[in-house]
Amino acid sequence: MVLLENDSFLTELTRLFQKCRTSGSVAITLKKYDGRTKPVPRKGHPESYEPADNKCLLRASDGKKKISTVVSTKEVIKFQMAYSNLLRAHMDGLKKKDKKSKSKKTKATQ
Repeated sequence: MVLLENDSFLTELTRLFQKCRTSGSVAITLKKYDGRTKPVPRKGHPESYEPADNKCLLRASDGKKKISTVVSTKEVIKFQMAYSNLLRAHMDGLKKKDKKSKSKKTKATQ
């Protein structure tokens, strides 16, 4: 997994979307990140670790290539605006929902 800066992550995410436009998919995960690189110790030796700043870890993968970035609280608004614009631009390839399910529900209720 490659840890990138925010701008380069968005650029690489655009490339992943373009590569998977005709066939394939891109999986994106988002979770809270406290800055730890080692696992949390078990019950025997608890450490008191307080993160200095709340951060968010974003990961994207197309099955072959994995990219990730860490967004701090100072950069959230700027990153969120760029990320939402990117998603809007590349969500046009989604399939339409099948309308047969609605007709089956109306027949069952009659």
